[in-house]
Amino acid sequence: MYAVVGCNGCATMWLLTDPETSETATCPRCQKQHRTDRLKRFFESEDREAAREARSALLAKKHGDSEAFAEVEHASELAARAEDSGIDDREYLEGVGLDPDEIGSTDDHTASGSGGASGGRSRLDVVRDAVDAVEDPTEESIVSYATADGVPAEAARDLLERLRRRGEVSESGGTYRRL
Repeated sequence: MYAVVGCNGCATMWLLTDPETSETATCPRCQKQHRTDRLKRFFESEDREAAREARSALLAKKHGDSEAFAEVEHASELAARAEDSGIDDREYLEGVGLDPDEIGSTDDHTASGSGGASGGRSRLDVVRDAVDAVEDPTEESIVSYATADGVPAEAARDLLERLRRRGEVSESGGTYRRL
C-alpha cells in the first residue's frame, strides 16, 4: 500500500510505503517526524505508479500547473514512447560516419573520470547534483554550478523546472530541495 501524505510543518508531499504498518514517518524536506496515523492522506493505492502520478498531479495543482499536467501523458507511457522513438546510438554514429566500436572503447576513459567536466554525467544528473551540492540552492546558484560543469544556463533552468514539475525537487521561497 502506498499513500501520498503531507507534512503539516513545511507542506511537502511524499509517498509513504505501508502507511498502515508504519508507526512514524519522517518528512524528507524538514526532517520532522510524524505519527503516520495523524498524517493527512491525499491518496492511497496498492500501485506505486498510481500513487506517484497522484502526487505529481497534486504538486502540479499546488503550483498552478494543472492544465500543463493534464496535457502530459502518464509517466509510464512517456517512458515507453521515449524508448521507441529515435535511433539508437550505434545507428546514429554509423550515420555520421563514425565507427561505434572505436567510440565504445573510449567509454572506459569517460567512466573513469577523464571524460571532461561532467565526467560522463547527463545534464539532468548535473542539475540534480547541483541542488544537493550548493550551500544556498536558489535557481541562480544551481544554474551557476551546472554552468561550471558544462551545462548551458538556459538548459539548466529548463531542467530545474522539469525536475520541479516531476516532483523530484520542491521550491519554496526561492529555495530548492531534492525529494
